[in-house]
Amino acid sequence: MTNITYRQHGNYLIPNLTLPAEEAREIGIFGRRRLMHLKQHRKVLYTELFATCTLNAHLADINEQAMDRLAVIVEQMKAAQGVTEALKVCDPMAWAGAMNNIKACAEEIVNQELVYA
Repeated sequence: MTNITYRQHGNYLIPNLTLPAEEAREIGIFGRRRLMHLKQHRKVLYTELFATCTLNAHLADINEQAMDRLAVIVEQMKAAQGVTEALKVCDPMAWAGAMNNIKACAEEIVNQELVYA
C-alpha cells in the first residue's frame, strides 16, 4: 500500500498528488494536428495517453516520424518529377511552384499515414 499524504483545505482533506516529470520535447505542427485528431475522433486513446502521462511523448514521436517521412517523400517526389537545382537556376518560378506542389502532396500523405491513422 502506498503512503499518501493529505493537506487540509477547509473541511476537506485533499491528497498531495504529483505527476511524474516529463522530458520537454517539441510537439511541432504534426504533433498538434495529431492532438486535435485524438481529441475529436479518438477520445479513448487520448484519455489513456493523458492519464498515463505519455501524451506529450506520443505527440513528439509522431512529429519526429512525420518530419522524417516528409523529407523522404519530398526527395522521392523531386527525383520522380525531375525537380533539380538546375531547374532552380534556370526557372526559379517553375521550381518554386513545383516544390510547393510537392510539399503539399507530401504533407497530405504524411497526414494520412501518421497523423490521422
